[in-house]
Amino acid sequence: MATDLKPLPSSNKHAAAILGRIINPEEGSLDPDAARGFLKLSFPPADRDRVAQLLARNQDGKLTNEEREELDEYLRADAFLSMLKSKARLSLKRGGFPPE
Repeated sequence: MATDLKPLPSSNKHAAAILGRIINPEEGSLDPDAARGFLKLSFPPADRDRVAQLLARNQDGKLTNEEREELDEYLRADAFLSMLKSKARLSLKRGGFPPE
């Protein structure tokens, strides 16, 4: 890391932005096996059900602060997974490999 640190705009300081810069989904540099492994990752059914419950409560305006924080964490995890999968798809495409 550089020692000449300049402050980033506040929107670039969030974990999702930081991870996005680390993963750099626009750079297709994963080997095919790693890329295919990332494409297989998904939320377990219990987590998908929980997100559906939280989204329904949110739509009804009934989320507690604790539930809002939980939903935000799921959304962050989903953004992270989406970045990984984007990089995986691009890596396979650039390598001339089928996605699965």
